[in-house]
Amino acid sequence: MAQSPLKVAAVQAAPVFLDLDKSVEKAIAFMDDAGSQGVKLIAFPETWIPGYPWWIWLGAPAWGMQFVGRYHQNSVIVGGEHDEALCEAARRNRLHAIVGVSEKDGGSLYMGQWHYGPDGEVISRRRKLKPTHVERTVFGESDGSHLVVHDTEIGRVGALCCWEHLQPLTKYAMYSQNEQIHIASWPSFSLYSGIAYALGPELNSAASQMYAAEGQCFVVAACATISQEMVDLLCDTPDKAEFLKPGGGHARIFGPDGSPLAEPLPENAEGLLVAEIDLGMIAYAKSVADPVGHYSRPDVVRLMFNSSPNPVVMPFSGEHKVVSNTLEHDPSDERKGGNDIS
Repeated sequence: MAQSPLKVAAVQAAPVFLDLDKSVEKAIAFMDDAGSQGVKLIAFPETWIPGYPWWIWLGAPAWGMQFVGRYHQNSVIVGGEHDEALCEAARRNRLHAIVGVSEKDGGSLYMGQWHYGPDGEVISRRRKLKPTHVERTVFGESDGSHLVVHDTEIGRVGALCCWEHLQPLTKYAMYSQNEQIHIASWPSFSLYSGIAYALGPELNSAASQMYAAEGQCFVVAACATISQEMVDLLCDTPDKAEFLKPGGGHARIFGPDGSPLAEPLPENAEGLLVAEIDLGMIAYAKSVADPVGHYSRPDVVRLMFNSSPNPVVMPFSGEHKVVSNTLEHDPSDERKGGNDIS
C-alpha cells in the first residue's frame, strides 16, 4: 500500500573521486541526513560511486589509461563490504536508496543503479542499457530485463541513467509498467560548458521534466557536481580545464504534470533537494493523457519489448536446436522472452 504523501530526496554533490571507501562513507552520510528528515526515498547521481569517468571526454584513450586500473579497483562488487554497508544504511534509516555505482563484474564494468529497500534488502541491481558515446570504452551493456519497475510499499519505482531519458522506446517500456516514482541519475552538467548545448543543464533538466509529463509520474533527478579536486586531477592542460569546470549540479524533482516541486540548489552547492509528493496527483495527469492507456493507438504504432535476460552463456535445452548459429524454436512460443506493449 503506497504511503502518500511522502518525502523524497535527490543528491547533488561530488563523490570522493576514485575513492570507494570514502565515497561510500559520504553516501551513507547523505542517507543518514535523509533519514533524519523523514525522507522515504533518496536518489544518487550516475556512477556516483566512485565517480563518473570524466577523462573519457577530455583526452586521447592512451592518456586516459592512467585512470583505468584505479577505476576498476574502486568500483563496487555485488555482495562486498561496501554493498553490505549501503544495505545497512538503508535499513537503519528505513528508506529506499537508489545508488549510482560503477559495478565490477569479473573483468567488466557496468553503469549500475542499485535499489536498496528499507528492510536492508536489495530490490534491484539494474544496469544502463546502452552506455552513451565514449562511455562504451569503459562500460558494458545490459538487456531488457534491466528496464523494470518495482512495486514497493511507497509506490511503483523505476530508474534510468542520463541519456536513457532521450531514448523514446526505452521510456515507453518504462511508462508501460505503470511507473509512479522515477529516479533519473545524471553525472553533472559542466562538461563542455558553453561548447555543447546538448550536454548542458537546460536540455537535460528538460528531459527529466518531460519524462514526468509524458509518463505522468514523479521524477527525482539526482545530479553530481564537479569538485575542484577532480578538476585538478583530470585537467593537466589548459584545454582540458576549458572542457571540465567545477560545479554543474542541477538536481531537480518534478511532479506528474511536469511542475518543479523544490527550489533548486546553487549549481556549486552540495546537499539534498527534498520534496513532498502525493501519488494521488498521478490520477489527474493520467486522466488527460495516458500514453500507454487511453491515449495510445496500438493499431497504428506499438512497441516490441524483449524483457528477458540475455546472458553470454546459455544452457543448452532440448526445446531448441542450433542451426547455422541461430536458434530455431516453435513459432507458437514466439512471445516467450518478450512483451508486445501496446
